[in-house]
Amino acid sequence: MKGIVLAGGSGTRLHPMTLAASKQLLPVYDKPMVYYPLSTLMLAGIRDILIISTPEDLPQFRRLLGSGSRFGVSFAYAEQPRPEGIAQAFVIGRDWIGGEPCALALGDNLIHGDHLSTLLRAAAARPHGASVFAYQVRDPERYGVVAFDELGRATDIVEKPDAPRSNWAVTGLYFYDARVSDIAARIKPSARGELEITDLNRVYLEDDSLHVSRLSRGYAWLDAGTPDSLLQAATYVQTIQSRTGMLVGCPEEVAFRMGYIGAAELLEQAQAIGKTELGRVLLELAEEHAT
Repeated sequence: MKGIVLAGGSGTRLHPMTLAASKQLLPVYDKPMVYYPLSTLMLAGIRDILIISTPEDLPQFRRLLGSGSRFGVSFAYAEQPRPEGIAQAFVIGRDWIGGEPCALALGDNLIHGDHLSTLLRAAAARPHGASVFAYQVRDPERYGVVAFDELGRATDIVEKPDAPRSNWAVTGLYFYDARVSDIAARIKPSARGELEITDLNRVYLEDDSLHVSRLSRGYAWLDAGTPDSLLQAATYVQTIQSRTGMLVGCPEEVAFRMGYIGAAELLEQAQAIGKTELGRVLLELAEEHAT
C-alpha cells in the first residue's frame, strides 16, 4: 500500500502565521506538524509516501524531508496548484499511485493512542473497500459525520451537516483499495467547488465496503488547523512526552521501531538533531540498542 500526505491549502485560519510558511511546517511542540501524519502512515507499514503541497511550499518540504532515506522510506512530491478538495489528492497522485491501494493522511491531523500501529496495519491489510476512523466530538457540524444503526454499522455519512445524526466525526486518515483513483476521478465538485472526501467515502458506503472504526477514549485525535487547536496539540504532545518519556509523532523513532532503520542510522539522526531534548531521547534509544 502507498500513502499520501496532503499538505496544501493556504492555512487562512492560521493567518498571519501562514502568510510566510505552510501550516504543515509550523511546529507542534518540538516537531514540524507534517511529522505527525507521516509517522501515522509509517506506523501502518507504509513506506512509499507522496507529499502534496502548493508550488510555493513544496521546496520547503523537500528541504525538510528529502528523499526519505533517513527514515527508511521513499518520498515523492507533487503540486496542488489550487485547493479543490481532499479527494483531489487521488486525482493529482493518480499516476504515482499506479492502481495500487492507497492511504491518505491530512497534514494537520494528529492521532495518538495505545496499539495504534495494530489498528492501522489492520486497515492497511484489508484487501477490499475503504477504512476510516470516527471520533466523538462536541461540534460534529464542522466535520464529515457518520451515523450508525443499532448494530453499529455505518448507515450514512454527511459533510458538515446542519443537523448531525451523531457526534461521530470522520478523522483525517483514510485507507482505500485499488479502485480509489478511478472513483475519485468520477466525483463531481460540490456546491463549494471541491471534490469532497465524504462523497468518495459515500461511494464505498453505498456498495457496502466502507469499514468504520470508532476510536475509543484511549485515543486522541487533534486537528491543528486553528490557533487554539494548534496550541492544544502542542500541549498534548508536551504532556505525553514529559510525563511518560515516550515520543509522539517522531519519524526517526517510528522508523527504528518498525525496523526501517537500525541503531546506527538512528544514532546518526540523533546526532544530526543536536543538543535538543528530542535528540537526547533518540540518542538514548540508539545507545540502548547498539550492539
